[in-house]
Amino acid sequence: MLKDKLQPFINRYEEINNLLISPDITNDIKRMTALSKEQSNMQPIVTIAREYITLLNDIEDNKIMLDDPELGELAKDELKELETRKPKLEEEIKVLMIPKDPNDDKNIYLELRAGTGGDEAAIFVGDLFRGYLRYAENNGWKVEIMSSSESDSGGYKEVVILVKGDHVYSKLKFEGGTHRVQRVPATESQGRVHTSAITVAVMPEVDDVEVDIDPNDLKIDVMRASGNGGQSVNTTDSAVRITHIPSGIVVTNQDQKSQHKNKDRAMKVLKAKLYEIEIQKKMDSEGATRKEQVGTGDRSGRIRTYNYPQNRISDHRINLTLYRLDYIMNDGLFDEVIDPLIADHQSKLIEVNGL
Repeated sequence: MLKDKLQPFINRYEEINNLLISPDITNDIKRMTALSKEQSNMQPIVTIAREYITLLNDIEDNKIMLDDPELGELAKDELKELETRKPKLEEEIKVLMIPKDPNDDKNIYLELRAGTGGDEAAIFVGDLFRGYLRYAENNGWKVEIMSSSESDSGGYKEVVILVKGDHVYSKLKFEGGTHRVQRVPATESQGRVHTSAITVAVMPEVDDVEVDIDPNDLKIDVMRASGNGGQSVNTTDSAVRITHIPSGIVVTNQDQKSQHKNKDRAMKVLKAKLYEIEIQKKMDSEGATRKEQVGTGDRSGRIRTYNYPQNRISDHRINLTLYRLDYIMNDGLFDEVIDPLIADHQSKLIEVNGL
């Protein structure tokens, strides 16, 4: 029974309340901060749990009054209203009871990389990158370019950005995978539609304590920066390439004039990439249930198609098709795709967790 599942949340919330006023805790800033955060995270479910329990009690009280000659009709009307509210509250509670992904509140590194399709793929990296920038702006998030490699065609071979703000990972974690674009390139004289693909990786920003890297596992090369960047870009050995020998991951950064800053940024991206590998390993060991909970984030999986001639965007995971590609890309309206993905994800989690 749902009511029984809610009581432990209320009990724990009240226990934290009592702990926060005890002298032992008020003198321990670290413990007090941790408890305050736990209490804050529990607030939404405790509020709705109390409302739901009150509603159940009101339903029982009105059922008792149904046979009362004076209050029966009033009880009947109120019961009807209460019974209507009950399913909506239950759905909200089920969503709040879903086990929380520990990465949901984290900032992310978003990596967009051109795949098949040459110049067209690189141009689409630039288009999707700008779409994500507008989406970040719509959400009040901050974006910092960590590294970029421009292509001769005006797009990017690769771009890595750090996105900071509230619930960034929880919103963007479903963007990881292969994004396919279908359109007529500017250089196509016959008007034929070409298909290109890019990959997107979504990696939570991690603290140093979460990823431990042995310095002996790193090969660090320093070189002269290349590409567009004005005269100063080629005058110092500021570009840094870090190779993580055990995994074979290579991260390059040359966007800053300072070698130290480039190395620092490259290390942060490397840590995020290694953390992502650990997440994948954990999911593999925990089996299909865990993959269902957080999404696979598999970059090899084709997740979405952007068809420009038809003004169509299709997400293949939930069979969603919208004929609003221009608005979504130009105005950063990715919630139109992301919100249905989240809703589908939540419904599967409710089923998996037997809620």
